Amino acid sequence: MDRKSFLKSGHAPSLLSAFLYFDLSFMVWSLLGPLAVVIMSDYPMDAAQKANLVALPVLGGSVLRLVLGYLTDVIGAKRTGQMGLLLTMVPLVWGWQFVDSLNELYAVALMLGIAGASFAAALPLASRWYPPKYQGLAMGIAGAGNSGTVFATLFANRIAQHYGTWHVVFGFALIPIVIVFIVFSILAKDSPNQPAPRKLSDYGAVLKQRDTWMFCIFYAVTFGGFVGMANYLTIFFNTQYGLSPVRAADFATLCVIAGSFFRPVGGWLADRVGGLRMLMLLYGVVAIMMGCISTLPVLPVMIVLLFIGMMALGMGNGSVFQLVPLRFQNEIGIVTGIVGAAGGLGGFFLPKILGSLKLSSGSYTPGFLILSGVALVCIVLIVAIQGAWKRTWIGSGGKARVDANVQGSAAS
Repeated sequence: MDRKSFLKSGHAPSLLSAFLYFDLSFMVWSLLGPLAVVIMSDYPMDAAQKANLVALPVLGGSVLRLVLGYLTDVIGAKRTGQMGLLLTMVPLVWGWQFVDSLNELYAVALMLGIAGASFAAALPLASRWYPPKYQGLAMGIAGAGNSGTVFATLFANRIAQHYGTWHVVFGFALIPIVIVFIVFSILAKDSPNQPAPRKLSDYGAVLKQRDTWMFCIFYAVTFGGFVGMANYLTIFFNTQYGLSPVRAADFATLCVIAGSFFRPVGGWLADRVGGLRMLMLLYGVVAIMMGCISTLPVLPVMIVLLFIGMMALGMGNGSVFQLVPLRFQNEIGIVTGIVGAAGGLGGFFLPKILGSLKLSSGSYTPGFLILSGVALVCIVLIVAIQGAWKRTWIGSGGKARVDANVQGSAAS
C-alpha cells in the first residue's frame, strides 16, 4: 500500500476524530463488563443477572445505532457524533453520583448504549472521505476504536479497588469523553460526498434487500462475538477459574487486544484477497476455537484459544465492513446503523446464552458449542450466496467490483 496515497486520498483529521470518538465511546460502553464482578459486592447476582447487566448496554447500543445511522444521513456524521458524546455523559453522571439499587444500575446500563451507538456515526465519518480501494483500511482504522474496551478492562477494576468504590469509575470516564468532545468538534469535518437527506420510506427499501440481512447475520457473529466476549470474559474468568476481579480483567484485556488491533488487518487483507474469502477462513477459525474452548481447558490453554478466537472475530469485523460500503455506497449511513444494530444484538445474546446455560446446566460447555455451531452456519451461508454476489457486484477474484452499479443488483 502507498501510505502517502492513502493519506492524500481522504481527510486524516476526520479519520482520527472518528477513531477517537469510537475508541472512548467503546470504553464507556464496556465499563460494566469488568466492573460486574466488583459490583457484586454491593448487589449479589446469579449468573443470569450478571449476564443481563453486561448485555443491557449492548441492547441499548443496538437500538440507538439505527437512530444515529439515520441522523448521520440527515444532519451529518459530525453533528451526530457531537450529540452522541454529549448524551454519553448522562449515564456516566448518573452512575457516578446517583445509583443506589440494582434496578437503577440496569437503567444506567441501558443508557450506556448511547456510547455503543457511536459506531453508526464514526464509521460513515471516515468512510465518506476515502475512495473504494481504501475502504477496508479506512473503515478498519476507524473501527479499531473498539480497542477502547482495553481501557475499560485494564483500568476500571483497578480504579474501583484503589478508591474503594466502583461509582468513581464513572466519574473518571467523564474526563476523556469531555476531551474527545472538544477534539472531535475541532478536527472532524463532514465529507463533501455527504448524500442528500432521504425520507424514512427510502431506507425501508434497504431492509427489503437480501444483502442487508446477510451482512446483518455476518456482523452479528463477528462484532457480536467480539463485544459479547469482551463484556463477559471478566465474569467468565472470575467464575470458571476463581480469579480476582483485577486478575480476571487483566486476562480479559489480553483477549480484547487481539480482537481490537487485528480489525484493521482484517480490512486490509480483505482489500487484497476479497472479503468473502477472508470471512470464510475467519469463521472457520472461530468455529474451531469455540469448539476447543467448550472443553474448558486449563487457564493457559484457555487464554491462547480465546486470544486466537478474538483475533479472528476482530478481523472478521474489518472484513465485513470492507464489503458493506462497496455494496451500499449511497446508503452507507443507514446501512451502517442497521448492520451495526445487528452486531449489537449478537453481543446482547452472547452473554445471555453463556449466562443462562451456565445457570441451568452448571457448565459453560453448551454455550460455547452453540457459538461454534453459529460460526459454521455463517460458512454455509457464504457458500450459498457467493455465486450471486460474484455475478452482480463481486469479481471472480473475490474482490468487489467497485465500478459496478450495485444498487439493488443483489436484492433478490
